Formats: sequence, C-alpha cells, structure tokens
Amino acid sequence: MKLSILVPMLLLISIATYSQTNIGGFVLNQKKQPIVGANVYLKGTYAGTMTDAEGHFEFATQKKGEQTLVVSYVSFETKEIIEDVVKMNSLAVKLKEDVSSLDAVVIAAGTFSSGDNSKVATLKPLDVVTTASALGDPIAAFQTMPGTSTVAEDGRLFVRGGEADETRIFIDGIRVFTPYLTTANNTPTRGRYSPFLFEGMTFSTGGYSAEYGQALSGVLLLNTINEPQQEKTDIGIMSVGATVGNTQIWNKNSLSVNVSYLNLAPYNSIFYDRNEWIKPYEALSGETVYRHVFKNGLLKLYTAFDSSRLEVIQEDINFSDGLRYGITNDNFYFNGSYKGVLSENWSVQTGMSYTVANTKVKYQLSDIDDLENSLHTKMKFKRFFSNRFQLSFGAEYFLTDFKEDFSDEIFPSYNVGFQKNIGAAYGEFDLFLSKNVAFKMGLRGEYASLEKRAALSPRASLAYKVSKFGQVSFAYGDFEQAASNAYLKFNNELASGKTQHYIFNYQFNKNGRILRTELYAKSYDDLIKYDTELPFYGSNFSTEGYGFANGIDVFWRDNTSIKNTDYWISYSYLDSKRDFKNYESEAQPNFVNTHNFSVVVKHWIEDWKSQFGLSYTYASGRTYTDPNKTGFLNQKTTPYGSLSLNWAYLLTQQKILYLSVNNALGRQNINGYQYANTPNGSGVFESRALLPAADSFFFVGFFWTISEKGSDNQLDNL
Repeated sequence: MKLSILVPMLLLISIATYSQTNIGGFVLNQKKQPIVGANVYLKGTYAGTMTDAEGHFEFATQKKGEQTLVVSYVSFETKEIIEDVVKMNSLAVKLKEDVSSLDAVVIAAGTFSSGDNSKVATLKPLDVVTTASALGDPIAAFQTMPGTSTVAEDGRLFVRGGEADETRIFIDGIRVFTPYLTTANNTPTRGRYSPFLFEGMTFSTGGYSAEYGQALSGVLLLNTINEPQQEKTDIGIMSVGATVGNTQIWNKNSLSVNVSYLNLAPYNSIFYDRNEWIKPYEALSGETVYRHVFKNGLLKLYTAFDSSRLEVIQEDINFSDGLRYGITNDNFYFNGSYKGVLSENWSVQTGMSYTVANTKVKYQLSDIDDLENSLHTKMKFKRFFSNRFQLSFGAEYFLTDFKEDFSDEIFPSYNVGFQKNIGAAYGEFDLFLSKNVAFKMGLRGEYASLEKRAALSPRASLAYKVSKFGQVSFAYGDFEQAASNAYLKFNNELASGKTQHYIFNYQFNKNGRILRTELYAKSYDDLIKYDTELPFYGSNFSTEGYGFANGIDVFWRDNTSIKNTDYWISYSYLDSKRDFKNYESEAQPNFVNTHNFSVVVKHWIEDWKSQFGLSYTYASGRTYTDPNKTGFLNQKTTPYGSLSLNWAYLLTQQKILYLSVNNALGRQNINGYQYANTPNGSGVFESRALLPAADSFFFVGFFWTISEKGSDNQLDNL
C-alpha cells in the first residue's frame, strides 16, 4: 500500500519538474561589473529571485510562452525583457544608471535655484525674507548673490556688466513688464511684488534656456504658491505702514489676498533725511491669487495693483533752491497661467500677462506723462520620451504700446510713441547619457515688427559629474533684446542689442555645504549710442555701440557646520568696458564694480526664541567723470560698505516682533559726484558728493498669524 501511494507522488513530482522552465543569467552595470542584490522576477507572478555576489540569478517558472522579465535595482533604471521563457537563459542584463536619482548630474551653469525640489538649491524662499539687508524684497536678497553689482542708489538687479533692464523678471513663466516701484532720484527702488505669495525662485545670471528671450544678462523666475496648506490670516503693523493677508480654501479652489499701505511721512518726521519732502512716499497696493485644481492641471490667476505718490526737493549744485521732483504712478498687472498633463508623456503650460502702467512726472517746469500697455502670451509643450530624453517647444508673443506726452514752459512740447510686436518660437531638448553626463540644446527664433528682421539664437549646455559630490558645467548662448522704451519713443527703427555668453561652472555639494565657481565671458554688439547729454527728441541715434564683460563668481554656503547657523559668502570679480550711450570712448560703465563681496549670516537661539541675522556688503568704487581732469570716466568713488542687522523675536508661536537696521554703522557711502555746468572764477568745476537720502534705515514690525493649526507663524515671511 505504501508503494502504491509513493509511485504516483513521484510521478507527479517528475511531471511538475519536467514542466518548469529555468530562467537565469547575470545582471551587470554599464562597466560590465556585477550588480549585487538586484531584484529579478516575472511580471504578474511570484516567481523571482535576487542576484548573488557575482550578479548571477536563477529561478524556475511554470509559465509558458511570451512573458515579461523585470530587473530592478536602486539608482538604476528598471529594465523589462519581453521574450519567450524558453529563451530566458544565459541572459546578460545590463542596467543603466537612473539619471533622475538624487546624485545625478544637473545643468547648473549660470543658474541659482530655490525650492524644495531643486537638486542645486542655494536659496530658499525663507532666505529671501530673512536676509538682513533685503527687508523682504526678493530683488535685494538676490543682490547678495555673486554676479550682481552694487548700485546702491538704484536698487535694481545689475548682472555681470549689464544694465538693470537687461535682467527680465517672470511670474509663473510669464513676463513682468514693470517689475519695480517708482522712486525719487538717487533713492533705491524695490521690487513691486510681495514675497508672501511666492514659493520658489530661480535666478539665472546667464546661459539660460531658449524658452526665455528678450534678456541680455539675466532672468529671475518667481513662482506663486500652487496649493496653500491651510486657511489663515496674516496681519502686519510696521513703522512704515500696515499689511493684511488672507487665504481661503474650498473644494478645489483657493484664494489668497494681500493688501498693503505704506506712508513714509511718520518715519521721515523722526529720522534725518537729506531731501526736503513736500509729500513723502505713499503707496497702496494689493495682490490676489486664485487657484483651481483640475483633474490633470492647475489654473492660477494672479492680479496685482499699486498706486504711489511722492514730491520732493533735492539738492542740486546748479540750482540754489534745489530741484523739485514729483511722481505719480498707477500700475495694474494680470497674469493667468495653466499647467497640465495631456497624456502619459505630454504636458502643456500656457498663459498670458497684461500690464497697464501710467507714470506722471513733474520736474521743475516740465510735465511728462507716460502710458504703457503691454501683453505677453505663451504656450509651451513638453514631450517625455524617457528619463534620459525630453523635448520641449513653444511659442510666445510680446506686444508693447507706449505713448509719452512732454510739455515744458521753455522747451518745445512733443508727443511720441511706438507699438512694438515681437513673435518668438523655440525648441529644446534635454539628453542624459548617464548619471554623469547631460546635454541641453535649443534654438530660439524671433521676429521684431519695428526692425522687420528675424534672428536665430542657439543655446547649449553640457554638464559632467567629476566625482560623487562635484561636477562641471559649460554653457553657451546667443541673446537678443529690443531697445528700451527710453530710446524707441524717439527712434522706432533701432535694432536689437546682442550678446554672447560663455560660462564654465564647477559645483561641489555635500551635506549642506555648497561651493560654486563660475568663469564667464560676454561680448556685446549693436548697443545704442546717441550724441546728446541725455536721449532726447532731437538726438542722433545709432546701434554702433559694443562692449564686453569677463569675470569670475564664487559662492560658498554652509548650514551644518555651526549648530542653528546658516551663512553664505559671495565674491565677484568683473572686468567690463563699453562704448555706448553718449560715451566718448570705451570705458568701464559707472554701474560696474570690479569687486563685489557679500556675507550673510543667520543664527537661531532656541532659549531666546530669536533669530539674529547680519548682512555685509563691500564693493569697489565706480567710475565717474571729473571735468577738471582729462579723460572720460576718469575717476572712481571710494569703496562701498554696509553692515545690516536684524532680529526676529517670537512673542508667542504666532506673534513676532521684528527689528532691522540697514547700514547699522552709518557709513556715508558716496554714489558719485555732480559737477557744476560752468567753471568758477578760478576755472574749476565745483562738485558735490551724491549721498543717499539717509545713511541708515530703521524698521520695526509686529506680525500676527491667525490660522487653523495655530502652530505656524510669519517667521517664513520675515
């Protein structure tokens, strides 16, 4: 009986064994080295195994016919082999490194990114609003980064030898035409938009994507918050005004609103100011962001407005009573954008912005009324072939309608204006050969209606990972930018300026420490020249100007070596000369510093519930022309230096007291010199130093957050 049971069992085992198929082989990397611990299995079954110390695997299956063998290992791309199981023996499976892994190479030349998803993050949004010298202005915070020049009396971004209008600002990928507030002469401006509604920022000092045009020197990208985490109200009471914000969330919708009122009259009544204010600066501004989440996309509608007034009498060496200057500015900006997924491999991003800006200036006996209407529309498609190859392409259209009315009691009145239309299209691809090598290549084409001329601008970037934590990058690009409104209003036929960028970058990033060094060279052609002291209706214009900018930028950041301390150090060396505007010869422009150095330190003391910060900036002197000596731009100012301090104290979890002082040591920084129009009796042109309206600026604020959770605060906004 035992024999009669045993024989059928042996027979069944024999049949089962005979019906199985053995699958086996080796798993190797691209250098033909074995991969230990790779997971190998048949898709949709439990049949599988892991590779041994020699990369070998072997297992049996009862499956027949064509099957899918899956081979996967961390930091490598998963590979699928579709084949008849009888042919799945003696396999040699080579896995490619996963180029989307955290330690993969990235294109970094010329670009500083911020945000939690950036592999090369160097500034977070929190950094912008806790930098002592910035006072919550993203523009001022980025002035502590390498590649920027210190032009203290202006306040805008001057990048690598370029003028301020050579750096363009975008919100959610859409152009901002009037990004800066209006201000008095020799008084720095601020960015027009509050940092509270933005969650990510990218600052490119050159070599940027073919997606972006009409910028010769730099691009600053600001991204509004996609989806707020909770409903809340933010209240701020400041020494210069007040602000209130509220966020509401319902279903798949959310709405954030900020309103601010600024008035410097109380401040100016307490602190010394070199100007004689008739009407101190006063402004009312507001912003809203509406968001709707679709199944496969996100719609954002951003609207901002501001209205500002000021009138002042400023010292002037040629007018004993000073110069009277008044300005009224009303600005409206709308930005709508949509970003969504069309299919598994296709995505789309589209949007438009519209700006209406009206500026009225009273200058002595002159009245100037400027009206600008600007439009930007854009559509971008992206095709994902694999994590090794991606293709993007798109088109955009810029329209600017500008009018200026000028009237004066002495000089002839005039009405000038123009309408500028620029159409553009681009294509670009990203190619990752491995975790160590990446390419980005693109081509941008533009057509300008005023010039009646088309232009092509190639762009290319290459990155190579030289070690586990280090990489090098190279970028090249051609860039074009239409002449500014200040020239086109007098001559509509001026050609676009051109520049070429060459950038070499080395970056080391390890455990909260990052080192970046960049060498760059830029050449300029077709810059504007004119033959009068200032561009005017009767000036003779040409595009025969040229120039160059060469330099090196160094950036070091460390947020781990000292407990509760984050700091960064920036240094830039810039050699730049131009022959443009009304220059008599090639010279270093008066907006260029040869040396720029910045240190930013932030330290949190838990027992005191306080964050302390400091920012120090040093810049070598800038050129100016002394008519008492021979030559053009023949002298330099003394170096610029400023130490700024701030302190944020948590009264309670949601109530913060904030204090800051810019230029805490009260150093009198000289921005240049003004000379008399005619010499005195001794034949000498007398002069006066151009000093800021105030040597230091003090700020005190109380900020209160009311939210659902009751645990967050506005420290991120300070």
